[in-house]
Amino acid sequence: MKTINLKAHFDGEKILLDEPFNIEPNAKLIVTVLPKHTDEVREDWMVISQKGLEKAYGKNEPEYSTDLIKEANPVFF
Repeated sequence: MKTINLKAHFDGEKILLDEPFNIEPNAKLIVTVLPKHTDEVREDWMVISQKGLEKAYGKNEPEYSTDLIKEANPVFF
């Protein structure tokens, strides 16, 4: 069986999968407990996202003309 990530939650007594999935008996599992999302964590992610966008769309980023498009996506044109 290949490795797969499954979303789950703890109801106070047991771990429950968020969606049905057939797991073989005695399958080895790794459980990662994620922190609750706090305003502080959200703010950290916003700062990281903003820095990434600034890097991608910064002043030194060249402008690309539509002449460079090899195959147009009909959804966007």
